[in-house]
Amino acid sequence: MKVSFNELQAVSRKAFMGIGFSEGHAEDAADMVTWMESYDLHGLDALNKGLEHLIADNPATLPTIVYQDGDVAVVNGQDLSVLRSCNLALELAFAKGRARGLSVIKIQRCRQRQLIMGYLARLAGRGMNLTAFWRNAQQPLTEQVVGFRANSTVPSIRVYSVEEVPEENEPNNGITIIMANHVDLLPTMRSDYRYDLLAKHEEADLLAARERAMTNGIEVDDVVWEQLHKLAQATLVESFDVSHLGAGPAD
Repeated sequence: MKVSFNELQAVSRKAFMGIGFSEGHAEDAADMVTWMESYDLHGLDALNKGLEHLIADNPATLPTIVYQDGDVAVVNGQDLSVLRSCNLALELAFAKGRARGLSVIKIQRCRQRQLIMGYLARLAGRGMNLTAFWRNAQQPLTEQVVGFRANSTVPSIRVYSVEEVPEENEPNNGITIIMANHVDLLPTMRSDYRYDLLAKHEEADLLAARERAMTNGIEVDDVVWEQLHKLAQATLVESFDVSHLGAGPAD
């Protein structure tokens, strides 16, 4: 079925609130997923694959700072989805980049890393050049590199297969983001080890996908759509119960 961008965003926000996200945090997460869908980057697929884990996460669990100085920060994502663990970490890195001209942040132990692109787009729109990269434990081992130019919310994306990876660079579940407010950081890769370009998404192709989505709607799997509505119902039930708690006597 097809739904509009605004409809998907609204239902996703209510679904995240039903899971236990705060209103502001739910809005961030919904923006991240919907942004990816609007560029045909399969945000709902990434969400659906980790949805069971996301629902089971304890909302009281928060990412923690392992190390930071003026330019660098390392954050323990506590095995949470980036939907829960990335927003404050990225705002910290953005503040460092604004103040120092360049910042690097490593978010360790995080899941659904693909979805981070939606928040990176927001920061790029605020005038920051960004590059993010992470490795996926699959065969072949792949590395994804995503870059945004300052004031552009359209990424350039590359996916590489990597061979002969040294032991110290074994696959991990972290993501590294570099921010600079004065130089471009477009995605590329340099290595003494063999690697091959598996896929790429150019800005022009992504803009065309965005135009189609905004004009014709976004294709959503019926099962996923039903699940989002089911999660959103928890928000509606809670609001209904709260309203009755504050109601006065009937006339």
